Amino acid sequence: MRLKSFYAKTTTEAMQMVRDTLGEDAIIVATREEKGGKAVRVTAAIEQHDPLDDDFDMQDSAQDWVYGDAPDDEDAVLEKLTDVMLRHSVPEEITDQVVSCATVIGLEQPDIALIAALEHLFSFRPLPQKSTGTAIMLVGSPGAGKTLAVAKLAARAVMNDQKVAVISTDTVRAGGIEQLSAFTKLMNVDLKKASSAKQLKACLDHCKNADQVFIDTAGLNPFDPSAMRDLARLISVGDIEPVLAMPAGTDAEESGEIARVYGALGVNSMMPTRIDIARRLGGLLSAAHYGGLIFADASNTPKVADGLTVLSPKRLTQLLMPESVKKRIKTQTAPRRKQMANAG
Repeated sequence: MRLKSFYAKTTTEAMQMVRDTLGEDAIIVATREEKGGKAVRVTAAIEQHDPLDDDFDMQDSAQDWVYGDAPDDEDAVLEKLTDVMLRHSVPEEITDQVVSCATVIGLEQPDIALIAALEHLFSFRPLPQKSTGTAIMLVGSPGAGKTLAVAKLAARAVMNDQKVAVISTDTVRAGGIEQLSAFTKLMNVDLKKASSAKQLKACLDHCKNADQVFIDTAGLNPFDPSAMRDLARLISVGDIEPVLAMPAGTDAEESGEIARVYGALGVNSMMPTRIDIARRLGGLLSAAHYGGLIFADASNTPKVADGLTVLSPKRLTQLLMPESVKKRIKTQTAPRRKQMANAG
């Protein structure tokens, strides 16, 4: 079976796209409003041909993953998904939703079922890599990885031949400016400092000609109303998209509470950090669920260059249950290797 998502302004238009592309036999799996109700996404399913006809690409989006045809018992699939959620310390409420969604969709492989459930329950949108006129501000708790994330975003933009500006409001913490300055000097990017909302506005005005502007902020206690008010003032000075840096491996309940605070502040997207060293990712699902946050790019290495990966339902599934993905790759490639050996 194959899943594919269609985007349109109205449900009627999306349904027509489904029929035109997949035919009348397509099964509607899920519908969801996007962009605050200004668009709609319809996910449809259709039976697919032999998977040997397609190369398995780990970087493809989830809706274009061609599924294998070796079904597992339905109870075994649900048991596997439950085990995965427990292993990652996912809150019970979210676990129930994932398992229930997988049951309704009725896919016969645990990893494929998880991809479909994640696609239905969560939103994924990479950060823009071209000029949009909107500055990206990394926010979050102390030690969340904001400064390194800003350096990675700036490096990616520089490597894409973008004109980059970097601003730091982290002017109090010892070594905060120095750490980011070391990165920006290597990239030949000027680092501007702003210790107040007024200074930040002046810096943004000065950076109007930049293709992309990235703002680092001080780590704040999300449960301190005064600190959150100060952050709200910074966000309000211009066209700024705040993005929450959320370290993987953090307690799931605490991650959800932190994300809920930032969500109330107007934060819509989340950048998971430290996914290369964390072994429990339940906090990320909890933050996205309770904060209503969109999964954006993730920080997956301490290296600044090429240090970001775009998250998708498939990529997140790879992180949650790598053993099943590796098993699927081996299962799908084995017949092809046998064919090549026989041909040789």
